[in-house]
Amino acid sequence: MTIYRTAESVSPKHPDKLCDQISDAILDAYLTEDADARVAVETVGGHGRVFITGEVTSSVHPELESIVHRLAGDEIDLEIHLVKQSPEIARGVDTGGAGDQGIMVGYACSETPEHLPLEVVLSRSLNQFIFEKWPFDGKTQVTLRDGEIVAIVASFQNSPHDELEAAVRTWAEACGTPFVAGSPIHVNPTGDWFQGGFDADAGLTGRKLVVDNYGPRIPIGGGCFSGKDPSKVDRSAAYMARKIALDYLRDRKAQEVFCHLAYAIGYDQPLEASVMIDGVEETVEGYDLSPNGIIHSLDLQRPIYEQTARYGHFGHDDFPWEA
Repeated sequence: MTIYRTAESVSPKHPDKLCDQISDAILDAYLTEDADARVAVETVGGHGRVFITGEVTSSVHPELESIVHRLAGDEIDLEIHLVKQSPEIARGVDTGGAGDQGIMVGYACSETPEHLPLEVVLSRSLNQFIFEKWPFDGKTQVTLRDGEIVAIVASFQNSPHDELEAAVRTWAEACGTPFVAGSPIHVNPTGDWFQGGFDADAGLTGRKLVVDNYGPRIPIGGGCFSGKDPSKVDRSAAYMARKIALDYLRDRKAQEVFCHLAYAIGYDQPLEASVMIDGVEETVEGYDLSPNGIIHSLDLQRPIYEQTARYGHFGHDDFPWEA
């Protein structure tokens, strides 16, 4: 049976990724001065305007305008509207419980050194390779058939067609995965383009969930990560689920592990904590899966989040949940 796998990656200058980075940079600014800050920041940007909204409860007041201008440019018209966290939500978090209900999915596999699906690793690698030469808005996509590359798509701002195609072919020859001769390479399919980022399109925090996670063949729980402090289990428990999946993969020398964690608002213990190890389900054991336990075990009350919003939240050695 022939198996096709496709995944995409977007550059840090893509408008959705700009919004993710702004939200996480704001989170980092609060955590730098107040490790207990409650932050849930959403960013909308496009066409010369950026709007920041959400909830922040903190004892500090970092200067946010410079963060936005650093990432989005000096010509942005900025509006900020932040309020305190709802007391009805806070009463669940104040006692150490989850701030919302939710399902988090962690995943790890043995098919790549990053323990991610091959198509995800390849699409990201190609995007990073191109971004080093053209650090602008852009997307890549790689299609595999039975583990070999059979199609590539690369669209990048300010990258001349012939030069971009040459760069893609250079990457394909060096990536370590066979490229089937004669397979299509679609480079700037509608023509070269020079207007990108917020000049060309609108962006929104949390709109690249599949890119942030494990690619389209792995289910996700639903909640986005960026802009949320680690008391939000849709972020911190997703990181813990990845950590658990990696631990079981390594300890059992498995091929593929899924971890599912589910929470109810106001309760500190998960309603589900299960792992599927090469198709066999078990209960997760040996971890403190309370929100506070996760925060402390992964040391999450630090300003580490802006970098997570660039090229996915998993498969990078410098993130504590990857250890």
